[in-house]
Amino acid sequence: MRLDRNRNAPAGARAQRGDPPPGRDKMPSRGGFNKGDSRIFGRVCADAHGARHSKEQYPMYQHELARSGEVLFKIRGHYLTGIVVIGALVAYVVDDDGPFVSGVADQAWFWGSVAVAVIGALIRVITSGYAAPGTSGNSKDAPKAAELNTTGPYSLVRNPLYVGRILNFTGLAMMSGSWEYGVVVFLISVLVYERVAVFEEEFLRKEFPEAHAQWATQVPFLLPRLHGWVPPKYPFWWRRCIRRENKKLFWLATAMMLYDFARHDFDLSQLPEDPVGYIVWAVIALAALLIHSLRKYSRTFQGIT
Repeated sequence: MRLDRNRNAPAGARAQRGDPPPGRDKMPSRGGFNKGDSRIFGRVCADAHGARHSKEQYPMYQHELARSGEVLFKIRGHYLTGIVVIGALVAYVVDDDGPFVSGVADQAWFWGSVAVAVIGALIRVITSGYAAPGTSGNSKDAPKAAELNTTGPYSLVRNPLYVGRILNFTGLAMMSGSWEYGVVVFLISVLVYERVAVFEEEFLRKEFPEAHAQWATQVPFLLPRLHGWVPPKYPFWWRRCIRRENKKLFWLATAMMLYDFARHDFDLSQLPEDPVGYIVWAVIALAALLIHSLRKYSRTFQGIT
């Protein structure tokens, strides 16, 4: 009751008794804050600094790349088919092995294109063969990783599978005979797989925060370095390599056959009398069909993703 009397008492009476004015019962201590306020303010400042530091380390545009990468991740399996089909139409229009006037130069362009595609496929074969079990899979729903790959090809570049895919796709596009199509596919592939890789690395950053941070500071994102090779942690796994990468050889052979067929106006009567290339393609296609049957109806590739 005394507190109520003090609040309702006239100002002069309060001043005479030395009571504080209304609303001043809990005034801050000297310096503007009492000890409790000071601790709260310190925590707020620390949290704000931590949030700002986190944003500096992982900028907002990275989150936007990851969001678009999640969508592209789920449909990335269709890119190869589209590149080859469109490439066949381009080859039909160009109607030559290369963009040059000289036949020798065109042949050099064509076989150089094949070399680029093969190098890209080999990078993927080596990476898949040496990758740790439970990693670098072909999942179409979400990234999966039992551990962080940091050895073998992953010691030179953080995304060797996508480096191989970019080169492979670019080579397949160049085989159409059009340098413009090759440039377009290269640029689109870089934009697509940059976003897919950012999405996957966001997952790895959450799963292996300390290991990923240390690895990412030393190893480049998409442009391989020429030093720092670390021998693979695991031996080469042929079954997984065949399980994952057999389609690359099939599509390479299919592109060569389809582009040649396009240059002959899709007319069977114009095909060469000794179609060695088509016979080779048929053998590769049968091998791909056999591997697909083993995957589906046998235990040869059971448990391999």
